[in-house]
Formats: sequence, structure tokens, C-alpha cells
Amino acid sequence: MNSARVLSLPGWLGSGPGHWQSRWESLHGFERVEQDDWLWPRRGDWMARLDQVLLDGAEPQVLLVAHSLGCHLVAAWATHSRHTARVRGALLVAPPDTERADMPPQLCGWRPIARQRLPFQATVLFSDDDPFCAPERARDLAAAWGAPAHCVGRVGHVNGESGLGDWPAGLYHLKHLERLRAQVPGR
Repeated sequence: MNSARVLSLPGWLGSGPGHWQSRWESLHGFERVEQDDWLWPRRGDWMARLDQVLLDGAEPQVLLVAHSLGCHLVAAWATHSRHTARVRGALLVAPPDTERADMPPQLCGWRPIARQRLPFQATVLFSDDDPFCAPERARDLAAAWGAPAHCVGRVGHVNGESGLGDWPAGLYHLKHLERLRAQVPGR
């Protein structure tokens, strides 16, 4: 990206080497926000870690690239942090429905889902056949967050098992988001 630092926010259990997030980190120098506990994610701990990493950088602006539970991290963090002005935009990919009855017990602490409008530009990308979130629910979350929603096809949870490789279509959405931000006065 042009001048923004890009922070990669994986979801529950992290993103493995074949995941598009990991590949983008390797190819483009994006920085992963490492969490202390990927197995039993605590919302408050993850939010504090994002604040810490954001403030550790010298760059005044960042782009957030979130996958799965990382999307909910962005939404929850944005409702509490005093540093949201440092976010140029957020790409939110495959947000899971953590309020479903069949979610693993490790994710119960992520209820209720933060539904406030995000104070920065965002785009939600979702799949038609995501086993963790129905398309209608993904669209509802995007609307609550004030973000346009785009279906990326039938690619499961848009993860390493989806076979996306370097996922140039996703990178296109990130670049488009950065261009949109540059065109919005006062943002």
C-alpha cells in the first residue's frame, strides 16, 4: 500500500502458511498482530493488543486486514479505543456469526457482536457458502458497521482451505478501499 502500514488481524487459531493473510504478509510486508492466546481468544486481551501494536508504530495511519474473528476484533475495538483516527480503513473478510448456537465455547466471549457503525471506511467480503456465517447475516453485519458488502463466490470460510493462493481479488478490494479513503474529505 502507498503510505499506510498494514496490520493483519487473523481470526481464531491464527492463519496458517497457506492462508492468503500469511501470503500477503510475506509478499507485501504486512505486519501480523500476534495474540497471546489463539486457542481461547479473550476479546479484551485482543483489543488491548491491537491498541498496543497500533501505538508502537511510527506511522500515523494504518490499514487493517481482518479475517474471521479478526473482523469482530475490529468492530469491538472501534467501540472502545481512543485511537480509531489512526485507521485509514479496514478490509473485513468472512466475519463469523459468533451468536449462533453451534459456535465453539472458545468464542462465547465474543457475544454480543459489536454492531456500531465503524468510524472509518471499511469493506466486508463474504462467501456464499461460509459454514460459519450465512450470507444474509454477513450483509446484516456489514450494514450495521456501515460498510459495503461484496460476495466473493463459493469459497467456504475464505481461508487457507479455500485454495485462494495469493488472492489477487482480495488485494484489489484492499487497494480500492485505500483509494476510497483518499477521496473522502475529512476522513
